[in-house]
Amino acid sequence: MLKGPATAVMAAALAVLPAATADRAAGAAAQTAQTAQTDGTYRMTRSAEFAVAERQLTHSAVTYAPKAVPEGAGVTVRQRLDSDGMTVSLTVRGAEAGRTFGAHVHTRPCGPRPFDPGPHYQHVEDPVRPSGDPAYANPWNEVWLDLTTDARGTGTGTSRQTWRFRAGEARSVTLHQHATRTGRGEAGFAGERLACISVPFLPRGR
Repeated sequence: MLKGPATAVMAAALAVLPAATADRAAGAAAQTAQTAQTDGTYRMTRSAEFAVAERQLTHSAVTYAPKAVPEGAGVTVRQRLDSDGMTVSLTVRGAEAGRTFGAHVHTRPCGPRPFDPGPHYQHVEDPVRPSGDPAYANPWNEVWLDLTTDARGTGTGTSRQTWRFRAGEARSVTLHQHATRTGRGEAGFAGERLACISVPFLPRGR
């Protein structure tokens, strides 16, 4: 039988185990696949299940609004690089049915708070922040992935760009409360942040 310090170490390890097990069960650990094609294209796929922040250790896929994006809802982000630019797509499964979500690529990884992912990624950065100028906050200078779910809560949004991300500056995709607005002073605004997935996007230097 273990006694003294060894017993304390064993007890500490057992105390951590349920939290780690719950973290995995909540789908916090995302899966990533990257491939290079012989035609010079590159592909990245990131899939995960959303979990509430309090039940995660990694915050790789977080829901801040479980009614709209329930715990256990699935999410997949795909990126394809080619000689003409890139395509990014977002698919959610098991979200609130028949709803339109705004969605954008953000500059920071997800965290326990809705504003942890930072601002939208912009190819040409607006010198004024927060950006609400449609000259900068638009679907050609940012990556907008707005989608509408079907009766089963599944929906997909896609963005095609003639440019690629700068290395390390595009880190996540965030789902928002409503469709993205385009008017002056509110361009890029899509309401509250409802959920987030951290994504290791491929940079333009590939």
